[in-house]
Amino acid sequence: MRWPVIGHDWAVAFLRRSLAHGRNRHAYLISGSPALGKMTLALTFAQALNCEAESPAGRPCLACRACKAIGRGHDPDLIVAAAEDGAPLKIDAIREAARLLALKPYSARYRIAVLDDVHMVAPLAQDALLKTLEEPPGHAVLLLLAAGVERVLPTIRSRAQHLPLRPAPLELIKRQLIGRGCEEERADLLARLSGGRVGWALSASADDALLVFRDEMLDILSRVLDGARLRRMQESDKLSRRAGKDKALLRRALEIWQSYWRDVLLQCYESPVKPCNSDRQAQIRALAARLEPAAALVALAATDRTLGALSTNANLRLALDALFLDYPGLE
Repeated sequence: MRWPVIGHDWAVAFLRRSLAHGRNRHAYLISGSPALGKMTLALTFAQALNCEAESPAGRPCLACRACKAIGRGHDPDLIVAAAEDGAPLKIDAIREAARLLALKPYSARYRIAVLDDVHMVAPLAQDALLKTLEEPPGHAVLLLLAAGVERVLPTIRSRAQHLPLRPAPLELIKRQLIGRGCEEERADLLARLSGGRVGWALSASADDALLVFRDEMLDILSRVLDGARLRRMQESDKLSRRAGKDKALLRRALEIWQSYWRDVLLQCYESPVKPCNSDRQAQIRALAARLEPAAALVALAATDRTLGALSTNANLRLALDALFLDYPGLE
């Protein structure tokens, strides 16, 4: 049975071999950028672990009670702990997941816990997982998802099987989108904008809101670059008020600007590579024509730095103020 996971064949093959030989680990750390498919892989693996099909080669069958329950998110033996509104998981949520994982399965082979965005969890809260990792119950499987492993405690990394996911080939994503009824030109744009993130591309093809938000954020960036200090501070104020305490919204905006500045930098060097934001190619060329490569590099570095600041308790308004003042165009 083919797993419904796109672009991560090596990880699927590794997990299938583990299941076939009965060598699955008690903990896995699945890393990769947001919307890359980490949760899809984790939930599909959970289905395979508890699938009721007789042959391991046929798991997950996606048709048995366990597979369907996990697919709907209503399986009593599956615990999913995910951050809300961009905030990291708290220690109480971690402890509750560990407590539930220690209980015997209700009706399946394994009790499985999926913890999302572990890289954002405070070290003290991560420590709450150590007992589960050091003395795992035989029926428990812990799946940890993280954008990167640098901020995951070494004591956790050393006790979990690491599966680092990489961006999927753009041509593969484009073919998948076309196969789902997406027009070729739109599929090409979405594949480029995705940066290899299959989840983002599939979501954007089904929901225009993602592209509407992107266009809105790029329009804000254009106003910032064309404006003096007062205009930039006004844009910072409006966007920070709109975000409120939702760091996830600002993170999405910064990722869009990050992609845009990469395109500008490539254009500054007259790279033959087609820009990710191919529908804004004329705008990118015009901006690159009036900038030195060093200025585009400074803007990209400032965007990266602000993205990193969102993982701390940084004041969102002040972070945006500093970013917009770092962007080129001011005297």
